Amino acid sequence: MAAKSKTTPHIAFLPTPGMGHLIPLVQFAKKLHDHHQISSTFIIPTYGPLSAAQKTLLSGLPSAINYILLPPVYFNDPPPDFKIETRISLNIARSLPAIRDAVKSLLDDGKKLVAFVMDLFGTDGLEVALDFGISPYIFFPSTAMTLSLFLHLPKLDETVSCEYREMAEKVKIPGCIPVPGKDLLDPVQDRKNDVYKWVLHHAKKYRMAEGIILNSFKELEPGPVQALQEQEDNKPIVYPVGPLIRMGSKLDDNLEPNLCLKWLNEQPRSSVLYVSFGSGGTLSSAQIIELAFGLEMCEQKFLWVVRCPNDRISNASFFSIQNFDDPLAYLPKGFLERTKDRGLVVPLWVPQAQILAHESIGAFLTHCGWNSTLESVVNGIPLIAWPLYAEQKMNAVMLHEYVKIALRLKVGENGLVGRVEIANVVKGLMEGEEGKGIQSRVRDLKEDASKVLSENGSSTKTLAELVNKWRNK
Repeated sequence: MAAKSKTTPHIAFLPTPGMGHLIPLVQFAKKLHDHHQISSTFIIPTYGPLSAAQKTLLSGLPSAINYILLPPVYFNDPPPDFKIETRISLNIARSLPAIRDAVKSLLDDGKKLVAFVMDLFGTDGLEVALDFGISPYIFFPSTAMTLSLFLHLPKLDETVSCEYREMAEKVKIPGCIPVPGKDLLDPVQDRKNDVYKWVLHHAKKYRMAEGIILNSFKELEPGPVQALQEQEDNKPIVYPVGPLIRMGSKLDDNLEPNLCLKWLNEQPRSSVLYVSFGSGGTLSSAQIIELAFGLEMCEQKFLWVVRCPNDRISNASFFSIQNFDDPLAYLPKGFLERTKDRGLVVPLWVPQAQILAHESIGAFLTHCGWNSTLESVVNGIPLIAWPLYAEQKMNAVMLHEYVKIALRLKVGENGLVGRVEIANVVKGLMEGEEGKGIQSRVRDLKEDASKVLSENGSSTKTLAELVNKWRNK
């Protein structure tokens, strides 16, 4: 057995905190194991105890995928403008000695490490990979469009002097449709904040990687993917291997009996609007009220995952779901009673992969997180875009204006998406002519996604090419 471990390729993964980052990396590791017999170890930085969702995900890993939990990094008295991306980046930077020890332990154990794959904000791990002579790769869990911006950001930083949101013209990103400056990802919206310096720091390091593994595919983002794959000096090879998602076609035994799945079984085909803001998204108290009244006014069937509000930040649930209170208590008085015949409200969590694969789902009102978006595309579900944080506004621009598989809600002058706007857009997608065109396009993309993952599909071939490169080391 010891001799075999020295010849079998092994990958070290460095995820950054947040379920949205861990999920696609785990799916990638599973695919490497299932299709190419490559084993791996996750080196996981922590802030404290793992969340229930993280424990569930990691406990379900096959025996060929291991993980090492690093000692937690604590932050004493962070400043009020301390952003999630700063916290993630500092966590990695302060964990470097522990990351180095973990890699050394894998080598001492006889593992043949052919690559060290780090998440998009984990680029400080590059120095560990280079110190040990291991090929460094970046796993980019978001869009080709956002990756194109990351690679272009150092040049943008040099040529633009004002805040990007103040630019009179839209921002031109290689291979992409022009984007209004205010819709660029949140961490670049305040260039004086530490978070901008961290993003720029990571963006500059991307070119030190041997390759970038991208969770997207050319048929979904033809322009950006083509631009990323054009040969250029000092530019890493980009490997589009997506869509990597949790599949929901087979119900997990642990999910039965599940209230929302049972309820969906009783609804007509393509009749239900699914409403969820991902693992990290939170709405304000006033916005929850508007959304509730909008769902009531739209007269459509709906399944709504509701969380406790946060009036200060829109990603309060990013590191752990805030479940110390009853979310249903924040709904308008009488709402549940008035909508009980056509709506189901579920607090905190639902099995999203299974829900989006259910034939009763007709549309998805989403925060435009990339995992949720890809799950929708694979299942042929049209979208209503309600971006909240991170790169979600960029995703909304791309999905609405470029791919044309989403309608985008307009924010009112009071900073809220109003109930009438919500009702009109939901009706327009599920009953209107514009909705029919969107439904047709997303069905085509569902077929494209199936093709790229087939035996001779582009994503399957790209992954095989990468694996062969690793095997030949």
